[in-house]
Amino acid sequence: MSPQPSHTLAELAERFGLRLRGDGNRRIGGVATLANAGASQLAFLSNGKYAAQLAASGAGAVILREEHLSDCPVDALIAADPYVAYAKIAALYERQPAATPGIHPSAVVDSAASIGAGASIGPCCVVAAGAVIGEGAVLGPHCIVGEDCTVGAQSRLVARVTLVTRVTLGKRVLVHPGAVIGSDGFGLAFERDHWVKIPQLGGVRIGDDCEIGANTTIDRGALDDTVLEEDVRLDNQIQIAHNVHVGAHTAMAGCAAVAGSAKIGRYCMIGGNAGVLGHLELADRVTITAKSLVTHSIREPGEYSSGTPLQENRQWRKSAARFKHLDDFARRLTALEKEKNDE
Repeated sequence: MSPQPSHTLAELAERFGLRLRGDGNRRIGGVATLANAGASQLAFLSNGKYAAQLAASGAGAVILREEHLSDCPVDALIAADPYVAYAKIAALYERQPAATPGIHPSAVVDSAASIGAGASIGPCCVVAAGAVIGEGAVLGPHCIVGEDCTVGAQSRLVARVTLVTRVTLGKRVLVHPGAVIGSDGFGLAFERDHWVKIPQLGGVRIGDDCEIGANTTIDRGALDDTVLEEDVRLDNQIQIAHNVHVGAHTAMAGCAAVAGSAKIGRYCMIGGNAGVLGHLELADRVTITAKSLVTHSIREPGEYSSGTPLQENRQWRKSAARFKHLDDFARRLTALEKEKNDE
């Protein structure tokens, strides 16, 4: 593990294009919240409702917007978007275990696999015939890279990641523990009294700079590939079914599910536990709020929701009892309106 880095405020301001107010020689050794930061740490204020914490904060400096500068009693870095600035600066203080280039003695690497310069193949990994591991890629413990799979340069499979078959990861892809990519899509045909399995002959293509959360599953296509374009971010425990196409820069929160052959546009945001039915299309810049179910294609950008908001149980039960009468109520209302108009 490398030692904890330290940077001056002046260095941070210059590196990230921020405006400095205060002592540029102050050294920052880490980041923390406004409530818990110490004198050698950098905090940030992105949401104005936390502005009251500025006065009592023990932070050495704070990243904030110009509008909050007058309320800040310590040194400051002024940013148009403090949260983005914080994310970039915090990356300087992230301490990752250094991966040792080479193949661990316990790993099993087929002689027909290709291993790029500087790649690290960790303990108990399996790399099958025809697999390609790019330069500087890292396979953590117990990863499996199946036949005809490619791990792009500088990509990292953290641990226990499985690439089943015909999976291509672009450059700098990060895959968290337990993810399974390239497993069979759920393809079945019903013949009289039993199911017939449909072979899944496609693959999975994942673009550069994507991130795949822990225990997320991405199925390979039935004929064409399942595709994630560049910079797609998937949280934990997400299901992406076969032949789904996800546009660049889209993000999905935990436990979301996208059914087969759906097409998600670019810059979309899918909330936690939301679902998208199969063969639907979402336009670019669509936001689906948590626990919503998308049952029809969405052609225009915007924010969309479905579902019943949480209520006190007794109230909800009364409402639920009325749900089955809604059609009758609508018919009666229509009849009354018609009767009134005929008068």
